Amino acid sequence: MTQKKKLAVFASGSGTNFEAIAAACADGRLDAEVVLMVCDKPGALVIERAQRFGIESFVFSPKSYASKADYEKEIVEMLQARQVDLVCLAGYMRIVSDVLLNAYRGKIINIHPSLLPAFKGAHAVEDAVAYGVKVYGITIHFVDETLDGGKIIAQRAFPYEGNDPAEVHRLGQKIEHEIYVDTIRKLLI
Repeated sequence: MTQKKKLAVFASGSGTNFEAIAAACADGRLDAEVVLMVCDKPGALVIERAQRFGIESFVFSPKSYASKADYEKEIVEMLQARQVDLVCLAGYMRIVSDVLLNAYRGKIINIHPSLLPAFKGAHAVEDAVAYGVKVYGITIHFVDETLDGGKIIAQRAFPYEGNDPAEVHRLGQKIEHEIYVDTIRKLLI
């Protein structure tokens, strides 16, 4: 019997994508296990979600480190100690540096709430609404040195004619949970 692939999920907020991935592992839709949740925001809801699944968490405050390289070195050590196969950024609101990229190049993926390469950055949905787009979407891509760059792995579009960013986020979130689990499954084959 083959050993399950090991995932680490990085998140900064409520953790709905983390939960979708953890639930897919728990119910067998993914032949994998989340062995570590990394969070840069002490007090974030994702920490409670990880506890409910019995998943180990590494929660840190970036300001308590001298540099990004310092906390990323610690994260890389934790990932390597757990033999992580794939790093999934799921609402992790930090740009990763060469420390993490070099250790896991080609093994870090991110989910983004737009049809990249359009509307990069932290306010993608708000920017798309302001621009007046009528088709929104979700992108999963490999992480590289560029902001929301890297090779696109999967995309899914959805129409929306309104101008409410909260509604776009709500509609997109359902798609995010499905497409992220499907993409991870394909990458682990």
